[in-house]
Amino acid sequence: MPALPHVVPLKSVKSLNDSDYDGMVLVSHTLPTLLELASIKSGIEKVFKIDKAVETDGCVIEVNFPAQRLIYSPTGPLNRDYDDSRSYSEAASKGIARALKAGVTSPLLILPYEQKFVHADLVTLLGALEALYVPLQYREDCPDKCPKVKQLGVWGPDPVAVTSIINLALALEDGRCVSRDIGGGDPERMAPPKVEEYVVQAFKQHSNIKIKVIKDVNTFEKEYPLYAAVNRAANAVPRHQGRILLLEYEGEGPIDCTLMLVGKGVTYDTGGADIKAGGVMAGMSRDKCGAAAVAGFLKIVADLKPKRIKVIGAMAMVRNSVGEECYVADEIITSRAKVRVRIGNTDAEGRMAMADLLCQMKERAEGGETNCHIMTLATLTGHAVLTVGEGYSIVMDNGPARESGHAKLLQEAGAIIGDPFEISTIRREDFAFHKDPGEGVDVLQCNNLPSSRTPRGHQGPAAFLILASGLDKHGLDSSLPIKYSHLDIAASAGSIPKEATGSPVLALYAAYLEGRH
Repeated sequence: MPALPHVVPLKSVKSLNDSDYDGMVLVSHTLPTLLELASIKSGIEKVFKIDKAVETDGCVIEVNFPAQRLIYSPTGPLNRDYDDSRSYSEAASKGIARALKAGVTSPLLILPYEQKFVHADLVTLLGALEALYVPLQYREDCPDKCPKVKQLGVWGPDPVAVTSIINLALALEDGRCVSRDIGGGDPERMAPPKVEEYVVQAFKQHSNIKIKVIKDVNTFEKEYPLYAAVNRAANAVPRHQGRILLLEYEGEGPIDCTLMLVGKGVTYDTGGADIKAGGVMAGMSRDKCGAAAVAGFLKIVADLKPKRIKVIGAMAMVRNSVGEECYVADEIITSRAKVRVRIGNTDAEGRMAMADLLCQMKERAEGGETNCHIMTLATLTGHAVLTVGEGYSIVMDNGPARESGHAKLLQEAGAIIGDPFEISTIRREDFAFHKDPGEGVDVLQCNNLPSSRTPRGHQGPAAFLILASGLDKHGLDSSLPIKYSHLDIAASAGSIPKEATGSPVLALYAAYLEGRH
């Protein structure tokens, strides 16, 4: 697979004596034992005698290879009870960053030779590529300063395995770059119409992906009334007008699984009429990372062409603007599923943007799609960050999804590839919270407190989405149970000033695509 325009050129290197590289990066949890690395081990041991920090902090040493210098970037000791494969990606990222500081322009990455975790070599390469990612707007504005290196060589004891790892890493990184580009773009560069342009361009060479763009306001109001409410204020400014993007892939062979992904794509969240005050609006350009992940995952699908699976992605791109046209609390809006919703707080716009698309996916499941699993992906709540801490996505299953063991599957897949999930449970209190006590209203959209100050602040929105979309009619005791999971990625998507991470596209790959391509 050729290197993609936004991914640094990769090459499988058969010999450490290759003269095309001016620095080597070794990632490992222990000193090397391979014969080819004997001199490297000796050099590290010499430094270790005078600096015990080498075991955890690494070092830069001179080596008797054409590259002349080696950056040793250790994972540190790995405890199987609590550590995970992220130790490899973090060490690789740190090692590449150190190599750049040393002036290396063509690094040669030495993959782990003793693997404590499955896919440690792949995770290592992905960590190196993460360190070499250049944000979209920097690539566009300063092309003379990009990329960070000329090329990246990859060496491992099995050249055939290295080639396979490179090909897979290129596809995964391509998807992560799409997700990072969209998620990390500023409010103007990735306003809804610009997202449309980017997505169409990103998939133009993939005939296996069908794209439908919806931008007609009348269509929004008729088919996606909750989304239309959020879009009302932004629609007055042409460059901020909303877009719904529908992407679809169908693999070869008889379909045995249909994934339907609905992503929150709020390109900027002012809070609307319930405006975000006190400086908390900064960083809200990252409120589109759910939709960005949908696009990134579909990009991986397009590259790998998995068999026997259908993937449908919906991106709800909208700006939650404030102005004379904005929707306000106390409005009663009937959703696509004919559920009457009372608005409680306009800053709870993400669930509004996704609910009607979720209903549309439900309708497709009702129409006979094979073995459906519907998911919503969203940077939805600050409560999620408080609950699990930075770097973790949260998965919440409805009854049918829970019965299938889905959450554990996704958590285990994420752990293997370094894109971790924690599991939360949707409970009866979450549905009771959204029961509107007023006459003639079915669902209360939200309370007036931030999610971080609301008990069960990240589980409640999942219940709202189930109720507002009509998925509550498809539980375990229904004639047509439909699997549904809500993924809150507020803690894993990456907050300014850090780059967007692309999570959870790696975990989605490991859970649903591995073994199908």
